[in-house]
Amino acid sequence: MQKTFRKVAISSLILVYLVIAAGAIVRMTGSGMGCPDWPKCFGYLVPPTNVETLQWQPNRAFKEGQVIIKEEALYIANLDFTSTSNYNPSNWNAYTKHDYATFNVWHTWIEYINRLLGALAGLATLILAVFSIRFWKNNKVLPILSWLVVFGMGFQAWLGATVVYSVLEPLKITLHMFMALVIVALLLYLIFQTEGTVNFKYEKRVLPLIAFAVILTLIQVFLGTQVRQFVDDQVDVVGYLNKSLWLNQPEIQFYIHRSLSILVLLLNGALFWTIKTNELGFSKIKWVMMLIGLEILTGILMFYFDFPFASQPLHLVLASILFGVQFYLFLEVFKSRKSLKSL
Repeated sequence: MQKTFRKVAISSLILVYLVIAAGAIVRMTGSGMGCPDWPKCFGYLVPPTNVETLQWQPNRAFKEGQVIIKEEALYIANLDFTSTSNYNPSNWNAYTKHDYATFNVWHTWIEYINRLLGALAGLATLILAVFSIRFWKNNKVLPILSWLVVFGMGFQAWLGATVVYSVLEPLKITLHMFMALVIVALLLYLIFQTEGTVNFKYEKRVLPLIAFAVILTLIQVFLGTQVRQFVDDQVDVVGYLNKSLWLNQPEIQFYIHRSLSILVLLLNGALFWTIKTNELGFSKIKWVMMLIGLEILTGILMFYFDFPFASQPLHLVLASILFGVQFYLFLEVFKSRKSLKSL
């Protein structure tokens, strides 16, 4: 039973990471408003593939909630009806959440796939929570945290709606990202709780180092979202094709973010050396170093080689995976400390 629970938790974690990757692609392609309403997309469960679907047409059946674009504004059908030869404004309500009314089929479907993955991740975590009830008598931590993940996914969905309604307000995008990392941490803790007995040696210097490393990664993620917002603003000013100008005159956050990457490398390098020389057995530090190397490489590519294709979402996804591996390593180190004290 515990093995099945662990498999469902791992599946949920993979889906959450796929949602993070999809969200990064949404932002790279500027598809955040591809679906200007929520939770449906232009009022449809499955979005349209051509703009004609979103235009008023005579003698056409419309269902309540369906959206049209008319005079550069969104209108929502307030009942089921079949249109006559003339447009009847009494059948429609103006969409008041925002004034964005543009249809781009690629943006719409990229955002829709992002939402679809989010729904699948939410369903997986709900299955995990229902399954966790079996552990209530013996281990209350598992069901409590499992249901907390479900509520976290619900809150994340609400944040996603507020991002759309705010027309991609930067602060709300940042909160959306950090909530995803909270969910990742909760799922990793559940997976860790179902792991078999693993023996590690404990060295007192390791725990504060890994704790500081996790915090530093979170700071870097926050700074990275600020740099990304600056880049988005520059794209609006100089255009998508002028990639060499996107970071021509960066703000202070960029320089802090770049400088802290050196500290990240040195700190985790010290952690790697301590673990290796003392033969502590924490093998995940190798993954940490590899991910940091890739993260620095994608940063170099973006700055010096004018943002090669997919370098931006890859940079973000690598950062989120790095956080996950570091957090799991922290749990292993903390457990080894407790095991040592219990001897």
